[in-house]
Amino acid sequence: MVADEQDGTSSDNEDPWTLPDSRRPVPDLVADRVLELVRAGVIPPGERLPTEPEVARRFGVARSSVRSGLQRLQAQGVVAVERGRGWFVSASGSRDAADLMQERLASRDYDVTEVMEVRIALEQAAAGLAATRASAGQRDDILKLSKIDQATDPEDSAALLAADEAFHGAVVEAAGNDYLKALYEMVTPLVAAWRRNSFTSAHVHDRSALDHMQVAVQIRRQDDVGARLAMTTHLLGLYTGVARSQRAESGSGHRPIAGLSTYLDMENEPTWEDGQESD
Repeated sequence: MVADEQDGTSSDNEDPWTLPDSRRPVPDLVADRVLELVRAGVIPPGERLPTEPEVARRFGVARSSVRSGLQRLQAQGVVAVERGRGWFVSASGSRDAADLMQERLASRDYDVTEVMEVRIALEQAAAGLAATRASAGQRDDILKLSKIDQATDPEDSAALLAADEAFHGAVVEAAGNDYLKALYEMVTPLVAAWRRNSFTSAHVHDRSALDHMQVAVQIRRQDDVGARLAMTTHLLGLYTGVARSQRAESGSGHRPIAGLSTYLDMENEPTWEDGQESD
């Protein structure tokens, strides 16, 4: 059983088994505080939590609120319940969810087109959110980054990659959604090698830079539909080229390629690959 007094989550004079003053739902406060205790090592992995009535007494809340809070942590994999024994901290409970996800993603090689399909979904949402949420300063910065991208030497692959990452990162940041940003940061390393080799010609760079400008303009206009369309069109062009190359190399049938209508309720038409417009 966990000790009554441990270090780790608050000042030396504050009882860790207290809830902050907040108007948030009590189960949320319980879940957050228990998670803090787990992350701080107050309740280590494998340790049994106090009984629900005891946790309720310590927090000064109803037992039903404690159970609801613990069930939320159970859904996150932080704690587990054993019949007749109570609640225990999971072996991975003290680890950050993002770290666990990144480890899982890194444990196998994913098809780059699968990762790109997820990236398109994330970034088209980010562009739409940025159009409605970005501050005037953020909108200006995104436009400036698109101009920097246009002016970058197409022969300098490192500079091209840096400009590309800066632009996309700024759009995601302007979306104002920390969870979306975390998912984006998990996905982008999985296409790092492909991105380094994606600028195969000056024409490819020019097309990409033009796409970035279109995204920036729509965000500046605060047109969320236009921003989503511009970002989706941009990333679909890159994705389609890779997907078609894979199909050609395999010499056999391949699963259907995602199109514009996969992400937006519009006609599927934009594609570009190897620096050439598709018919």
